[in-house]
Amino acid sequence: MDTSKIKKFAQFARTRLMEDAKAKLARVLATDSAARRETPQAVKELEKAITASDRDQVIERVAYTWFNRFCALRFMDMNRYTRVGVVSPAEGQFQPEILADAKMGHLDDTIPAATQKKIQDLLAGRATSTDPQGEAYRLLIVAACNAWHTAMPFLFQRIDDYTELLMPDDLLSGNSILAYTREAMTPDACEDVEVIGWLYQFYISEKKDQVFDGLKKNKKITPDNIPAATQLFTPHWIVRYMVDNSLGRLWR
Repeated sequence: MDTSKIKKFAQFARTRLMEDAKAKLARVLATDSAARRETPQAVKELEKAITASDRDQVIERVAYTWFNRFCALRFMDMNRYTRVGVVSPAEGQFQPEILADAKMGHLDDTIPAATQKKIQDLLAGRATSTDPQGEAYRLLIVAACNAWHTAMPFLFQRIDDYTELLMPDDLLSGNSILAYTREAMTPDACEDVEVIGWLYQFYISEKKDQVFDGLKKNKKITPDNIPAATQLFTPHWIVRYMVDNSLGRLWR
């Protein structure tokens, strides 16, 4: 596995997703925003979350939520845990397989009926949208994540309305975060489950450095910064070495 490529992607993704979330947050909270008219309850939940912590924490939490899900879905696509590719195209295609299927009228039964109608209306031109395919695909992503909630609630928690509001707009272009995800998480890389651990390690590495730099200046670690300082990925070979040279010795 080329961990240098994974590291470059993970650090880029954190910056990109946080910038996207910050820009979208400003648009959503504008007094005359479409979100306030169309999804007022979700906007209220977003404002409540900001009041409970602050904007930066909400932005960071949302950015990591989408990073975590996009990477997990790519890994699952490559190992065929998903029925169709959620973030990955079928062989020889360019758009995600789940969107290509939806354009042909094939929608999974796990998608709520109301959501299916929205997707069909968008793709058929019956709903007004500046980006009908992009909007339909975002609905498909949310539905896929929520469908996996029952099987893996620890990874796919139900997506809060405001988290959906702050999802990146561009998920289909060659410059989208998903395009970079597919480029970094190659089929070969996804053969090794450790790619998930390395992605987290590198994603959080810049924040970890900031936390330890703060410690050198006598700054206390806040509860929000504890994971960056303590939750470090341990590769298989290190675990094996530790076991072989402790419990393993006694066993032999």
